[in-house]
Amino acid sequence: MTHEELQIALTLGVIALTLIAFIREWAAPDVIALTVLCGVVALGLIDPGDMSSVFKNEAPLAIAALFVIGGALEASGAVNHIGRVLRERLPGNIRMAILGFSVLACFFSAFMNNTAIVAILLPVALGFARSKDVAPSRLLMPLSYCSILGGVCTLIGTSTNLLVNGTLKDMKMEPMTMFQLAPIGIPLSIAGIAYLTIFGPKLIPSRSTISGSLEIKDRATPLYHILIGENSPLIGKPLKDTPLFDRSKHVHIMEVRRKGAREMHSLNRLTVEKNDRFLIALHGRSGKAAKAEELSAEIGASLLSTIDGVVTELVIRDESSLAGRTLAKSDFRQRYNSMVIAVHRNGVNITHQLAEIPLETGDTLLVITAINNLAALDETRDFVLTDLPDQAIASDENPKPRHHAWVSWAVLIGVVLVATLTDVLGTGKNGKGVISWLPIIPIHYAAMVGALALLWSKIVTPREAYASIDWQVLLMLYGLLGLGLAMQSTGTAKWLAEGMVHLAQGYVSPVWMPLVMLWLVYLLTLLLTEVLSNNATAVMMVPIVVTLSASLGVSHWPFVMAVTVAASTAFALPMGYQTHMMVYGPGGFKFTDFLRVGIPLNIICWIVACLLIPIIWPFHPV
Repeated sequence: MTHEELQIALTLGVIALTLIAFIREWAAPDVIALTVLCGVVALGLIDPGDMSSVFKNEAPLAIAALFVIGGALEASGAVNHIGRVLRERLPGNIRMAILGFSVLACFFSAFMNNTAIVAILLPVALGFARSKDVAPSRLLMPLSYCSILGGVCTLIGTSTNLLVNGTLKDMKMEPMTMFQLAPIGIPLSIAGIAYLTIFGPKLIPSRSTISGSLEIKDRATPLYHILIGENSPLIGKPLKDTPLFDRSKHVHIMEVRRKGAREMHSLNRLTVEKNDRFLIALHGRSGKAAKAEELSAEIGASLLSTIDGVVTELVIRDESSLAGRTLAKSDFRQRYNSMVIAVHRNGVNITHQLAEIPLETGDTLLVITAINNLAALDETRDFVLTDLPDQAIASDENPKPRHHAWVSWAVLIGVVLVATLTDVLGTGKNGKGVISWLPIIPIHYAAMVGALALLWSKIVTPREAYASIDWQVLLMLYGLLGLGLAMQSTGTAKWLAEGMVHLAQGYVSPVWMPLVMLWLVYLLTLLLTEVLSNNATAVMMVPIVVTLSASLGVSHWPFVMAVTVAASTAFALPMGYQTHMMVYGPGGFKFTDFLRVGIPLNIICWIVACLLIPIIWPFHPV
């Protein structure tokens, strides 16, 4: 075996291990990706000196700046306000509701992070579903799907588009423009929205949220402050042996204060003392719970005050610090001032032994908390708040001044216009352009200036800016870029591309070869994206298709566009995209629901894209 063959074999081995690690979830995606980066250097697949070139890629920088701008829009309440107006004015007709929320999600996701759009519109869609008495599942699945379709329309619509663009630049090739994807993204969005609007009410099953399936009809629940009196029979007893731990009374202990300080120990270890103050909720299914006055009299306590509480749902984010930890190990009650009463996972409601169940990304927690604690829960970025009751929405006053929304929109529009107009009118390194003195301003620079404008104008604080960035995504991108570099430097991309061509040559005429390979490249990318990270798939496929196009003697653009679109249009499996996992629990979905609705949508996008791409980007441009 020659040195080159050995390097190709090692690279293929790394690719196989990477695929398995992502599918089996051996570790967090960013940990896997950075391990791959260090691994390809250790194996000699890329030179240690070339490792730093990975961090010169501008895509993660652009994505980070756009996260800040998107975070400013999210915090200003601009999208949330539009969503609430839509909720109030849409009729109860399910098709019109699907159409309205789909168009809104599609439009905003073309310019903002998809997960942020879904996080904003989730409570709005669920509030609409409750007010119109429709199944929330029929709105949540289109919401996820259309946020993905909208992201295909612009360069900044999703991190995958920017990553593909950065990879092209690393390969010394012409980059994409801001709206270069629009001629294919807009038709796909129209086809997808039409499919969901027409067939969605029939195909999407009517599923209930976790609170609905547990027959929790009254989401508002008062929380009581009670004080243990000096003659209480509970004094000196372990807390777990008192009526406060009696499951039949449906008492939920939210907080224990002793001598003015919160007790941060486990409730199982506490012994009741005189003047202990408890914050409790009395909440059971269909109103089956003890009465506050009766319980206070039984345990010899005084009822001090009542505050407004709420039963709400929280979805574990993919970057949540809770993923992989149990409620007990995370000190959930003390840390979040909330009590978990059920966990929804994979279509099953778990209500027993909750403290010892390791939490997973996408789990939906049914919790009791104070209404005034909702903002603090949202700020942790460990959860997506998905099911706020009307009382909570009404009391949730946006602390941001109104001009914050306008300035945030102005910055985003300015970034898009600057990057677009300078690309069209400016003069590049080749000396070609309409205006000789106008340079081409790349998207990462425009986005960075926009983010700085928001910081200098105090629309966002530095802490808010850092919190809005999904660092896991950025680190994962840097790690995966190393794998793409290894595929190019070792000749693995060339070997795979030539292998695909040789395999097809015995069955396909040379005239039809580019078109057949386009359809196969799209399908292969789609299948990998369903089980793998979309960014990982794009990084692996771009070097292969660029080499493939050179082998066929045709333009690389049709194949690059096929990879870009296919890597962002995975609808068949809930783990295929982050937004699917965000709606999976709140919608009460089952695994087969996504197969039933997503496979036809995958086929529609495959056919539409592969028919239009050769027309928009010919194999043999004039």
